[in-house]
Amino acid sequence: MLNSTRRLFYITLAWLSFALGVLGAFLPLLPSTCFLLVAVWAASKGSPRFANWIRSHPRFGPTVVAWEESGAIPRHAKWLAMVMLGISITILAFSVSILWLKAGLIIGLVCLAIWIFTRPEPVSQSS
Repeated sequence: MLNSTRRLFYITLAWLSFALGVLGAFLPLLPSTCFLLVAVWAASKGSPRFANWIRSHPRFGPTVVAWEESGAIPRHAKWLAMVMLGISITILAFSVSILWLKAGLIIGLVCLAIWIFTRPEPVSQSS
């Protein structure tokens, strides 16, 4: 059994991550899915009931469950990520003056884009 301090830490992290995930659903530059995944992970350790609530949430649950079951990312989320990564790469290309840093960041973002694009899509969303 977890001690109460550790449990409180996980519950606090879960709620904070969940709150950021909800904000990310409405703010275009703040991601939601990654925060929701952290929320479910932390809640699983501190409050399994909260983790199950997130998984069964009508808005956020399907994306979290798809990731947990098969590492799947919905098509609309992939395209949104590609657009945001493209914007980020463009901004980096014109704002970072240190060449090795610029190249490293752009290469990293391109690798991330490839990784996201190659993830499967949830069965119910592909067609």
